Amino acid sequence: MIVGVDEAGRGALAGPVVAAAVWLSPDLDSHCFKDSKVLTAAKREKLFEMVMASQAHIGIGVLSHRFIDRVNILKATMEAMKRSVVALRISPSEILVDGNKAPDFGGILCRTIVDGDALVPCISAASIIAKVTRDRIMVALDRKFPHYGFATHKGYGTKAHFNALYVHGRSNVHRMTFDISRQLELLEGHNV
Repeated sequence: MIVGVDEAGRGALAGPVVAAAVWLSPDLDSHCFKDSKVLTAAKREKLFEMVMASQAHIGIGVLSHRFIDRVNILKATMEAMKRSVVALRISPSEILVDGNKAPDFGGILCRTIVDGDALVPCISAASIIAKVTRDRIMVALDRKFPHYGFATHKGYGTKAHFNALYVHGRSNVHRMTFDISRQLELLEGHNV
């Protein structure tokens, strides 16, 4: 029972961090999974639905911007990963985590794999589940905070996002621990 774990939203300026843990069932073609960042949104959605409809075991951990501000993004990411594994209906024999850092999973064998989301199908699937889940959250937040463009940039630091921050200030879902003052200073005096 080897489980892949990955996260989405670690580098965003707003919204939650989301982690997913996935055990891929044998009925899925593992060759179709790739790093979520190289897939189109439509392809991610299709693979998300395929995993959700399969016999895969999936756990998701979501931690809010407030939790991130309270403990910092690295600790929040590690906690989201732990929660995603706890949410599984199985006990993994091994956990494979994308990147070079992993939390303590309570004695379960764990390995980190740099670029694991591009190399290991169960990590790729976790990457897709985490990304689509977070994207859906950000689209919902866009309806509550329409001035920021969350449905487009998903809370990441794009030029359009910084322009919106310059004009409207932070929303209730922006992370206070990200120092955006330098980027906003660069916008001063420019047409926004």
